[in-house]
Amino acid sequence: MRGHALVGYGRFLQVLEIEGELLAEAAHSASPDAPVPGCPGFTIGTTVRHVGSVSRMVLEWLRGRGRPRTWQRDPVPGQTEVGFMRSALAELRAELAAHQPEERTATWWPADPTYGFWRRRMAHETTVHRVDVQTAATAPRRSLPGITEDIAVDGIDEVLTLWFGQRLPMLGLSADRDTSVAVRSGRHTWIARAGPGETMAWRCSAREAENADAVLSAPPVQMYLWLWGRRSLGEVTPAGDAEATARFWALLRLATR
Repeated sequence: MRGHALVGYGRFLQVLEIEGELLAEAAHSASPDAPVPGCPGFTIGTTVRHVGSVSRMVLEWLRGRGRPRTWQRDPVPGQTEVGFMRSALAELRAELAAHQPEERTATWWPADPTYGFWRRRMAHETTVHRVDVQTAATAPRRSLPGITEDIAVDGIDEVLTLWFGQRLPMLGLSADRDTSVAVRSGRHTWIARAGPGETMAWRCSAREAENADAVLSAPPVQMYLWLWGRRSLGEVTPAGDAEATARFWALLRLATR
């Protein structure tokens, strides 16, 4: 096992189940037509359907041993969007639980072709969209059920190393000039670097982070949600080159859209 995750892989199955139920409960409490601020153009209904569709897509990745061309994207006649999502998540959890996390399978990250990749990826997919739906369904000042710090720290690592460091190059996107930004949260530090020649992110020491063009700091949950575009810049503490921070933010939005 390459050990990309910062928590045990069993945790991701727990998170997938808990977050899926929280998402379903939130969706039941509000109109499916309510807009979702974290996903412009999405409603609660389309967000729930999206999670169900992505879960079905991952099942096809696992069963077909490669990138799927078709999968079930919508509820069948008579099935609600929440029912579609719940059944897809339950089937996906069962499939993931039936295999050891280190067992090899097809993924879109060459560095981690394992079932563990999908446990981690779908735990974070469901967590972020749970926050989306609860934010849309809840009065703005009412607190949301928390994300635990260990999952938030792992989520920071995933969005930086996978989405910034892998997906941007897959899309052929980078910065027009070399930029490096350090991210500090909890007891962990990362560097994200982009430029005409390379785009990558890695865990680093606090001392190595001092050489970055800019440094962003925040508690883990705030940083996790900020990196996914679910919080404002005011919730992180920036230092250093403001242009580097702006470039980093713009690249993240392209990577995670």
